Amino acid sequence: MSADEIDIYAICEIEQISPGAAKAFDLSRVMDDGEARPFRIVVIRTGVREFAGYVNACPHQGTWLNIGGGEFFNADRTRLRCGRHGSLFDIESGACVEGACEGKHLEPIALAVVGRDVCLCGVRLVEEEPRPFPYDDFDDTMEIMISPD
Repeated sequence: MSADEIDIYAICEIEQISPGAAKAFDLSRVMDDGEARPFRIVVIRTGVREFAGYVNACPHQGTWLNIGGGEFFNADRTRLRCGRHGSLFDIESGACVEGACEGKHLEPIALAVVGRDVCLCGVRLVEEEPRPFPYDDFDDTMEIMISPD
């Protein structure tokens, strides 16, 4: 894939994720066969303009990291945590450092900061078609009908 062919999608603005926080996104990915499949990711803000991102699936059984209480972190917020089995992951590398999938890694996603946006790179997403305004087909002028009375 050449640089001209890389798909880049704005996921959110930088300010939508506080430093040290994480946010889940439910997207729809276009597969090689053209079919759309759910694509759940988690984006972690690790610095002022630094972000890490992973597919939101524990390598142990594929459950969302934030299943259950909705939280992505362990109690002291130093590791990502699987809400189902408690496995702990290094935030920067995605490596499981403790738990049922120790030695495995979260699947990383490529992110870039472009201007004020956090962008997902290299994954083709289903783009939502803008919904037309219901009155777009009407003429701007009103028709006035005069009754013969």
